[in-house]
Amino acid sequence: MPRDLQERGGADVIRAGVIGVGKLGRYHAQKYAAIDGVELAGVYDLDRERADQVAREFGTRSYPSLGRLLRDVDLVSIAVPTVDHYEVAKRCLRAGKHVLIEKPLTETVTQARKLINLAREKGLVLQVGHVERFNPALKRVATYVRNPGFIEAERISPFPERGTDVDVILDLMIHDLDLILHFVKSPVKRVHAVGVPVLSEKVDIANARILFESGCVANVTASRASMKVSRKIRIFQEDGYFSIDFVEKNIKVVRMSIDPTSGKKSLSGELLKTEEGDPLLDEIKSFIESVRSGKEPEVTGLDGLRALEVAFQVRKKI
Repeated sequence: MPRDLQERGGADVIRAGVIGVGKLGRYHAQKYAAIDGVELAGVYDLDRERADQVAREFGTRSYPSLGRLLRDVDLVSIAVPTVDHYEVAKRCLRAGKHVLIEKPLTETVTQARKLINLAREKGLVLQVGHVERFNPALKRVATYVRNPGFIEAERISPFPERGTDVDVILDLMIHDLDLILHFVKSPVKRVHAVGVPVLSEKVDIANARILFESGCVANVTASRASMKVSRKIRIFQEDGYFSIDFVEKNIKVVRMSIDPTSGKKSLSGELLKTEEGDPLLDEIKSFIESVRSGKEPEVTGLDGLRALEVAFQVRKKI
């Protein structure tokens, strides 16, 4: 059991706080409030009116300062703008609080490494919010993936009403970069990329072709200047391929077989529906379990760092 809970006599109830309660942070507050054995102790946001509103909605307290909140919690979710990730997370870790931080981990690779080292020194959980790892379709396919040779990912959507403080690479593409790195256990050899701004001053459409030392190639497209929403990934390997449509919530499985008599190869496929699921709830429950058990989180700070490193390689090529 983590040291901080031991000092409270192994208390069963974990006290959670949410820092930044815009659209995504509000969802974090909602999930904590619904989990047994967890008390949503409070929320904090620079916009006090918004914090008060979310606090009323979920029956908790709105704190006037980050320091006051940190005195009353065991763990936090950080859902502030990316530019503030490092300073807020550093303050939380120095205060001895476990951290679930929305992606991207930080604004720079150097900042990410510093947070990872700080969490390690303090013996604290640092989990990164790559929520697609908890998607039921992805988790189902993950059990079958073996040495992929080619991966194609597409993630497109209209420009977000909430606006954004980062380019499409750190906003959307990084989700798929994390998934690809999760499946391909090999160093990146080379990256080619193109991208253009459309609706903002930052890159809004980007495509990257990533070659790994293993020979695997990943082709990744991300856009926030589309008229539709599409989130798909296809994974090809020697014995077949898997196609996941995250919007339609289905999986196409195509397998290759060899006739033992003729030696002729053939393909057979099936379409699988997946359960609805709640990836954010599962992500937060996984974080809480890591805090309770002291085990490594499912998406570590190092995972967040690797995705960030490749994202910056893509940026550099544009």
